[in-house]
Amino acid sequence: MRWLLVVLMVAGFTLTFLAKGPALLAIGLAMGFVGFFGLVFALAADRVSASSRPETAMLGAEDLAAMRARQTGARPGPVAATSAKPAPAASAQPAAVAPKRPPPASGTTS
Repeated sequence: MRWLLVVLMVAGFTLTFLAKGPALLAIGLAMGFVGFFGLVFALAADRVSASSRPETAMLGAEDLAAMRARQTGARPGPVAATSAKPAPAASAQPAAVAPKRPPPASGTTS
C-alpha cells in the first residue's frame, strides 16, 4: 500500500511539472498531495502498530483488581460487575445555605 501511495505521489507531482493547462495542473497537485498525506499517515500507522500491544495481551478487570489489591496489601475480593456507587441516604437536616451577599453599590468606587 505504501508503494502505491509513493507511485501516486510521484506521478501526481510529475504531472504537475509537465502540465500545460490549469486542469492537468490541478489534477496533478491533487494526486500528489493525496499520495503524500496518504503516505505520511500510512507510515505513522505502521509505526504505531509496531509498538502497540495486541488486545489479547491486555489484562482483564479481575486481574487488574488482583494486582491493585496486592500492591495495597489488601485481600483480593470479588469484582463487581458495575462500579455504580449507592445513593447517599437522605439526611433529616437541610443542607447549609450560604448567606446572600449585598448587591454592589452603584456609582464610582473610591
